[in-house]
Amino acid sequence: MSQVWKEYQEQNQERFLKEMMDLLRIPSISAKSEHKDDMIRCAEAVKASLLASGCDKAEVMDTGGHPVVYGEKMIDPTKPTVLVYGHYDVQPVEPLELWHTPPFEPTIKDEKVFAPRQRRR
Repeated sequence: MSQVWKEYQEQNQERFLKEMMDLLRIPSISAKSEHKDDMIRCAEAVKASLLASGCDKAEVMDTGGHPVVYGEKMIDPTKPTVLVYGHYDVQPVEPLELWHTPPFEPTIKDEKVFAPRQRRR
């Protein structure tokens, strides 16, 4: 099974990278009200990604604050449930002069992706 997964991963590497880079370009800064539309756009992008990856159901849920994205894939209802939890928002990027590259332009360096917290130390 691991060989099949590895082959799938290698065959789809460019697509996976493009999808991730597109998501990293969204300035989903939850702490700033001027990015409310970006938060919604990012939530919708996460929903689309869940559906494209095979989830049976995905939805963006209004919370009165920032939206929550919920998705599910039911393989066998008699099997245990697995929960995956993650954030799609980022922290404010100021001060901008500390950045090596624009904060919402992901950069690949030494085979690693940097965004949106690639700041000088």
